[in-house]
Amino acid sequence: MDNPDVPSDTPKSASSWLGRVWRGFRVPFVSVLLAMLIGAILLAVSGANPITAYAALFKGSFGNLTALGRTLEKSTPLLFSGLAITFAFKAGLFNIGAQGQLLIGAIVAAGIGFGVEGLPAYIHIPLAFLGGIVGGGLFAAIPGILKTTTGAHEVITTIMLNYIAINITDFLADGIWKDTSPGNVVARTPAILPTAEIPKVAGLPLGFLLALLATVIVWWLLNRTTLGFEVRTVGMNQHAAKYSGIKVALTVVLTMVISGMLAGAGGAIETQGVVGRFQPGFNVGLGFDGITVALLGKTSPFGNVFAALLIGAMKAGSSQMQFDAGVAAEITSVIQALMLFFIAADMIVRWIIRVRGEEGESVSLSTGWGG
Repeated sequence: MDNPDVPSDTPKSASSWLGRVWRGFRVPFVSVLLAMLIGAILLAVSGANPITAYAALFKGSFGNLTALGRTLEKSTPLLFSGLAITFAFKAGLFNIGAQGQLLIGAIVAAGIGFGVEGLPAYIHIPLAFLGGIVGGGLFAAIPGILKTTTGAHEVITTIMLNYIAINITDFLADGIWKDTSPGNVVARTPAILPTAEIPKVAGLPLGFLLALLATVIVWWLLNRTTLGFEVRTVGMNQHAAKYSGIKVALTVVLTMVISGMLAGAGGAIETQGVVGRFQPGFNVGLGFDGITVALLGKTSPFGNVFAALLIGAMKAGSSQMQFDAGVAAEITSVIQALMLFFIAADMIVRWIIRVRGEEGESVSLSTGWGG
């Protein structure tokens, strides 16, 4: 008879847990390997040494403390935008507007950062950061309200709102908020005050710690709160959610607001911790890259962390790869696109690793056009 005091199933439980983790992330893992392999072929065809190029990429992203800090700096807005898209995914929403929400968050943080004077840093920093969060959330509320009141699909409305955000921020940066310092001819806001700058700790950006905190909060919201249960239920079946008493319309709007708040936080971090002002062009693509991060992370909050670090490392090390191996920096964008391709077309990956798609493992990007 087995000793009841000895948990004989512990190794089995650990093995089962590792198996679940592997089943959840094997497709992204193999997708990354395939993208790197095809990238190596492209490097070889272009005349570069793939080993030298990838070694330089690693050196530029993790080779020393400065490189690590640059990787974490690049990863921070990617993690925030990935979390924004992940949270929307859980309710069956495809928030393509993370880019616009990030821009709004970035310029609101800049406005508070240079326009509010006389505050100590312990008030000014969180005030500007909170302003960016609120700005992104309010901007994301628009497609949520339109979807619940008119049926307008969030994919269409968020795409259009991206253009609106670009034009609003361009107007402010080249208009009433333009930097009027002598010699400046480009569209940009004045530099934020030192009291609004998010500092670095031991050469590492504090903003990344805030992104990790946001990851834990998102996981807790989704898995340990009533709101998270309602969000996930709406994402699985809106009709069943409504029948069970969940206020679907309110949940959809709240989901979009929280998603926009996360994207806005990424923009605020970029303004306060990296650029030091808002300047059009410095935040291009960060919201769209969040789609890659969310898919690569299997729409898991903690999976987003590893995906953001991977993409951030590629961005941070691309210049070193270009310098050491004579490779165009755009090759990292090609590899990133290949990752997204294999994630989206995961049937190819499943065929390669000879696995069947488990029910519920694939990511549903959006509800139907009339949903």
